Amino acid sequence: MNEIKTTGNLGKTIAITGKGGSGKTTISAILTGMFARNGNNKVLSIDADSSISLPYALGVDTKKTVAEIRQKIIDDPEERAEIKSRPMHEVMEDTLEEGDGFKSLVMGRPEGPGCFCAINNLLKYGIDSLSKKYDITLIDCEAGPEQVNRRVVEHVDLLLIVTDASLRGVRVAGSIMEVIKGDKDIRPAHTGLVINRLKNDDTLIREKADQWDLEIYGSIPEDGNISEFDSVGKPIINLPDSSSSMIAVKDIYDLVKDRIF
Repeated sequence: MNEIKTTGNLGKTIAITGKGGSGKTTISAILTGMFARNGNNKVLSIDADSSISLPYALGVDTKKTVAEIRQKIIDDPEERAEIKSRPMHEVMEDTLEEGDGFKSLVMGRPEGPGCFCAINNLLKYGIDSLSKKYDITLIDCEAGPEQVNRRVVEHVDLLLIVTDASLRGVRVAGSIMEVIKGDKDIRPAHTGLVINRLKNDDTLIREKADQWDLEIYGSIPEDGNISEFDSVGKPIINLPDSSSSMIAVKDIYDLVKDRIF
């Protein structure tokens, strides 16, 4: 694997989003592993999806979440005073878990039905401050355009939108692009589309991508190894390099490096 030669803190942030079930968490885990294997990088992997799935794909335990910090702020005046007296990046560091060459941060459950504002604001400012301490920050966003719309991923260098090989998937990708185009404050420097679980021809998806000016960063074939790993709870990050998904994501990884470095 080609190394990235770093000179100090790069502070690059990559966000991964897309339709639910498109495989964005799988791709987030694989990319985390690829960046982490380069020993020159300090890597932070963030699960910003309230369903909490990225830690399992990364093979790390989750003992604390950002949602638990928020609850302490609400419930305990002493905890609130203590948290507010510290730099936010230090508060967020209390929730980090150690992975194999990376750190993991988990957002956790939302505070109530339909209400994500407080937790997303806390996450946003935590990401902004904490990511400055890392060369690479990867954010596995919740499905659809909502976190983009809430500006949780406002300060990103590259946004990967993942679609499966369905028309509905690419329409969700288009809706995310509409959000980005409609707000100049949340436009990442680079945006690319990844087609996942591709079985047949991708002509229709490519035509739709052209309509939204979406550059296709690559396609990933259906990979039986992923289904096998999921069925027995093996971390996706440990997929063998010979897996078709690993080979395909390696090409995407190289393209991402070219875009942000």
